[in-house]
Amino acid sequence: MALAAALGLCATAQTLTLKGVYNNNRYDDHADHNYSEYVGYLNGKAIFIVENGIYRMDWDGENLDTPYKEPAVNKSDFFANGQFTDVDKALWATNFNLMVGNSGAVIADGVITTVFSRTDDQTAEDGSNRFTVRKWNAETGDLLSSQDFPESACLQSSGMCVNPKDGKVYGLFYLTAQDLPEEITSDPDFFVDTDGDATATDAGYCICSVDLETMQITPITPGLYYSNFVTFAINADGRAFAMTSGGTAGVEGEDGKLYNMYGELTGAQLCEFDLATGLMLQVPVEMTDPETGETYIENVNKYPASGYNSQVSRQSACFSKANPNIMYWNGFYNSGKGFNDYGSWGTLPDRDWKNNGKYDTSLYAVDITTGETTRLTNIDNRYSFSCMWAVEEEQSDYRDVNADGKWDIADLNILINIMLGHDKAENYNGRAFITEGDEVVDIADVNACISIMLGQK
Repeated sequence: MALAAALGLCATAQTLTLKGVYNNNRYDDHADHNYSEYVGYLNGKAIFIVENGIYRMDWDGENLDTPYKEPAVNKSDFFANGQFTDVDKALWATNFNLMVGNSGAVIADGVITTVFSRTDDQTAEDGSNRFTVRKWNAETGDLLSSQDFPESACLQSSGMCVNPKDGKVYGLFYLTAQDLPEEITSDPDFFVDTDGDATATDAGYCICSVDLETMQITPITPGLYYSNFVTFAINADGRAFAMTSGGTAGVEGEDGKLYNMYGELTGAQLCEFDLATGLMLQVPVEMTDPETGETYIENVNKYPASGYNSQVSRQSACFSKANPNIMYWNGFYNSGKGFNDYGSWGTLPDRDWKNNGKYDTSLYAVDITTGETTRLTNIDNRYSFSCMWAVEEEQSDYRDVNADGKWDIADLNILINIMLGHDKAENYNGRAFITEGDEVVDIADVNACISIMLGQK
């Protein structure tokens, strides 16, 4: 068995526990989202029980549990017989009203960071409080800190994630008021100077690193991307991915996926970014000019469309440590558009949202080796999350091991147990080791692993 195979390849996890920061949902028993219950007035503050919070959902390979709060928020824990019985618990419960990541969220080192952005009419005239960044204990839900940032901080992102290879946090940030490069403003085919100053600003997405202590972002991409990116995730190998929101209308095939008039998959698309350069990975494709018939080379996204349309709304994605090749995506069921009562294509009617799937959300599995996307199941009560992670596999929990290229003692014990025949590889949380027909690991591979762990290789 090759050592590289033992160190790098994993099988698909059969079971998965995901947690996420609430972003939105709709219940069948009330049309309004963001439902809340007023409890009472305490210490000059109105106390509410809100939908916001940290949620958990379990996937057993066939079924997905209805998401539920963890930690749970129970009114009976702090209020009974018309009176508050636990002041601290009541204030803790109502703080979840502030857990809003409408401009992005990330978990790192057991702390959730949420970025809340205000609308123009909610923001101070000087723009000083466009964003509010709050930090939370991921286990207890305690609010740890809150700080306002100006619009110039550009903290809106399609998502952020820890890179386990270098321990840094990266995100796909939406940058505004960015100066166009001179090669654009000096080319009359691309730029028309309307005010005589030969400058202009633009907005779009850019791979950036972000310091969670200062919330200072550092742009990496030499320019901007204009696709509607709705997720961002990094796998255990340090590879960064995003999903676009959707594509053109299509016809549903027998496999439930959407195809365009040419029989090609359409819809949301997986993209990969190089974190060192900030550039999207592309492949050269020979194209033909329909007017002249001449051929030319154009660089295009390396992945095909997914066959599923989603929406331009906050979504999330993550990887399980057990399988760096599968990205789990909390997306929408459709684009929110379809044929109306008159047979015209447009926005689906809100009055029929329970039946037309307008607000339905789904859990997808995206294979990053091929771009193949599978809708695993719909999510009960239409939950969506501003960030999502695999329980006990938070990226920052294992970045130290990956950062220095060494295995920890748990990995070594797994190999030794397999070698001794105590357990087969596939029984270790979905982790599989490639062999050449044998069910045990060769002693040479174990010795090599020991040497790596000891820093001798």
